Amino acid sequence: MTEVWGLTGGIATGKSTVSAWLRAAGVPVIDADQIARQVVAPGTVGLKQVVTTFGADYLRDGQLDRKKLGQWVFSRPAELKRLEAITTPLIRAEISRQVANYRQQAVPIVVIDAPTLFEAGYATTLVDRIMVVATNAPTQKARLMARDNLSASDAQNRIDRQWPIDQKIAQADVVIDNGRTIAETRQQVVKWLDMNNFGTSNHLKRGDQ
Repeated sequence: MTEVWGLTGGIATGKSTVSAWLRAAGVPVIDADQIARQVVAPGTVGLKQVVTTFGADYLRDGQLDRKKLGQWVFSRPAELKRLEAITTPLIRAEISRQVANYRQQAVPIVVIDAPTLFEAGYATTLVDRIMVVATNAPTQKARLMARDNLSASDAQNRIDRQWPIDQKIAQADVVIDNGRTIAETRQQVVKWLDMNNFGTSNHLKRGDQ
């Protein structure tokens, strides 16, 4: 029987790093962010619905200008809900399809890597257990500003659109503390892998990048 884990955290808390380590150790990972891009790719129903709802100003060379649209919706909760009403069902359907495929293969564990695991309702409908990657608020905001080249207010708007990290931690089965050194974070992931009988690759145990 396949056990489905949800991997989440606050935006820019280090979830993607943990996800990459899980992949390196051979854990099947379904990337909700990647799927979110696929469902609004050129020629998709999702892109047509977004353009119909928000206008062609958010297209650039036939592709969705995700940064421009993000700047609009993340400071306007009602607009964000309109976008999510289009994308969330499409993302959920593709995640469900991939989970079903892994179950047919009798894979023991699969991880759904989803930044909005709680907000989109995936936590209660798609997963059996939850892993949350957490860090402190100042570190999270600084990382987000640097990563996405955002102003302090834009970064805070995006953080505020997600559940508070403490609320996510309260519902987690496992918490990965990414507020200290990268080596300490890695060792927490290695411990989880060992507990779930994944033979971690030597480079992950040594700490190679």
